[in-house]
Amino acid sequence: MTLEKMIMSFPFYIARRYLFSKKSTNAINVISAISVIGVAVATMAMIIVLSVFNGFSDLVGSLFTHFDPQLKIVPTEGKSVAADDPILTEIRQFPEVLIATECVEDMALAVYNDKQQMVTIMGVDDNFKKLTRIDDILYGDGLFELHAGPLEYGIPGIRLAQSMGLSAQWRGWLRIYAPEREGQLDMSNPETGFVVDSLVSPGCVFVVNQSRYDEAHILTSIAFARRLFSQQGCLTSLMLKLKEPGQTDAVKQKIEKIAQGKFKAMDRYEQQADTFRIMQIEKFIAYIFLTFILIVACFNIIGSLSMLIIEKKNDVQTLRSLGASERQIAQIFMFEGRLIAVIGAVAGLIIGLLLCWAQTSFGLVGFGSSAGSFIVDSYPVSVHALDVLLVFVTVVAVGWLSVYYPVKYLSRRLLD
Repeated sequence: MTLEKMIMSFPFYIARRYLFSKKSTNAINVISAISVIGVAVATMAMIIVLSVFNGFSDLVGSLFTHFDPQLKIVPTEGKSVAADDPILTEIRQFPEVLIATECVEDMALAVYNDKQQMVTIMGVDDNFKKLTRIDDILYGDGLFELHAGPLEYGIPGIRLAQSMGLSAQWRGWLRIYAPEREGQLDMSNPETGFVVDSLVSPGCVFVVNQSRYDEAHILTSIAFARRLFSQQGCLTSLMLKLKEPGQTDAVKQKIEKIAQGKFKAMDRYEQQADTFRIMQIEKFIAYIFLTFILIVACFNIIGSLSMLIIEKKNDVQTLRSLGASERQIAQIFMFEGRLIAVIGAVAGLIIGLLLCWAQTSFGLVGFGSSAGSFIVDSYPVSVHALDVLLVFVTVVAVGWLSVYYPVKYLSRRLLD
């Protein structure tokens, strides 16, 4: 070992001895242990809370895969565009595209018996069931059908069906009203200002477990939606399923390159941007609050170091006599505080990851009396490597910074 390495390791060696050796005042050992425990608990809490947010985010993402396409192409200006647009035709012919489904979507008024509600009519091609996993979220005796001869079927979300008094197999007609888009409104006969059509039940409803869909959407044929909204030969979006899930980003870039600003390609997360943005904001706020708790926990380190500095006054005089510089003496106590932070961080990470594994494997923390009313019976947990790295760096940085100024100040005041 070179002289430089010996000099550099000297403060660390002394700090390690001070941390693990028995002190003359037992309270210092207790406070040091409390400091490590405080940092560990704060670290464990950060790992668990961030992993729970990840779990809910992944759960929501898995629900959207039943209804949302891998890629959704929408016009950047206006609501609709010609279905035979050359750019869309070229996109359909991409070798990566397995299924392409046209969609016409807009708001309308639904009336059934004495109940009425504003709804979103979503007209799609018959191959929609191949594009998504819609069959997995249908409930009732019927199958996924959008039309049969002259009859047009409508599949409502379950909460919409409940609010309008529709069962999975309702009787009669569900009347749909949409504003007439051509001509002028005759105020003497306002009914002429609406296009009116009807849907019948195929014997099922869908359950996405997301209020955006379950409370307002009705799935039907694209021909019905085009008649209702006067969108013949048009579409509001083109939905794609790719041959390989991993091709999403590459195909998205390819689409944006040829779209010339006329179309925008959105993946599943962008289709639900508001939902995921809110979840990310909540996760960030939780991270900030837990960081403040960590800072408070680090005050225990300062208390422990203060008592240690007082106890080791005689040792410091001996080290000075042996040639130790003031900088090296300050580094001893600096390393002491940083060791507490690192040990607490490592212990907290290990405990937090073990608890996350236990929650994932055994569902230790459930929803109590509400279990069975939700999609899952216990809190979902998903550990992300970047979160683990972020927590470790945060804990170490806060721990190291929290001891820098106090040690500098205390070593000058108490050791003079």
